[in-house]
Amino acid sequence: MKYSIQLNAKGKLQHLLTIEGLSRSHLLEILDRANEFLSFGKKIELKNKPILKGKSIFNIFFENSTRTSTTFEIAAKRLSADVLKLNMQNSSVSKGESLLDTIDNLIAMQADMFVIRHPSSGAAHLIANHVNLAAPEIKILNAGDGSHSHPTQALLDMYTIRYFKKNFRNLRVAIIGDIAHSRVARSDIWALSALGVPDIRLIAPETLLPPEVEKMGVTLFSDLEEGVQGADVVIVLRLQKERISSPVLPSAHEYSKFYCLTEERLKNCKAGVIVLHPGPMNRGVEISSGVADSINSVILQQVTFGIAVRMAVMDILNEESEKYG
Repeated sequence: MKYSIQLNAKGKLQHLLTIEGLSRSHLLEILDRANEFLSFGKKIELKNKPILKGKSIFNIFFENSTRTSTTFEIAAKRLSADVLKLNMQNSSVSKGESLLDTIDNLIAMQADMFVIRHPSSGAAHLIANHVNLAAPEIKILNAGDGSHSHPTQALLDMYTIRYFKKNFRNLRVAIIGDIAHSRVARSDIWALSALGVPDIRLIAPETLLPPEVEKMGVTLFSDLEEGVQGADVVIVLRLQKERISSPVLPSAHEYSKFYCLTEERLKNCKAGVIVLHPGPMNRGVEISSGVADSINSVILQQVTFGIAVRMAVMDILNEESEKYG
């Protein structure tokens, strides 16, 4: 799959479809831009800027979402955009209309940007290719496609890590959970690698690891205590309910026994470790309440930073649209 589709002739973001293939400078530009939408006093607060006033943002979610959908909507409204939230489970697609015919109808509604979540990997790229021909002025922002990519989640994770750890040099980052089916894990690995993190660790049972994942420059661990030893950052993935009692995982209890991040297991990490989670959490399955609510947890801060990061991406896409058409 070619990823240059998300860059314009000037090498700037035309769409945001995936972290894979983006340079360190692309990622840092987004992280730095996110700073402009936050104020750092006693409390971290979001700013409003009328950058997208008069623009129409369509949130097109073919898959259920609360946190991602809501934060994208808040981000667009804080930029003064007009937001249309579409429930695609009740759309014409469910009646047999093709995906691209649906997109053509939405194009005719004079959108400026599509924020798209779809259960099929590659859907965002398919739509971006189509839009580039049918309506090149429209920008595509991937809010998650199948098990492939979730770029803004990775970006908000990177922002959170940089905020608390200051830079990415010499960090040991551990990712725990269902790596095989996680678009968050893939996107985080691509982002961490591009930003120069030297030690990326994946902790999971063998059945929840994708084949040849070592080629991504990571180290694999089946033992959680060993894997988090000395970690500066731990990213805990949600255990997807559809994996439970499937051939890859016998039960949630069995998974929790070996892979739940507990307070005792957290002691193996470096002092000052931060714990991230993309949400929603399954307390007592992949993470204990003691860890989720501890001083090491930065899960709620991730949500706030996520709004600023999504504002930054929308701003950059709009800016490049204004510059280059």
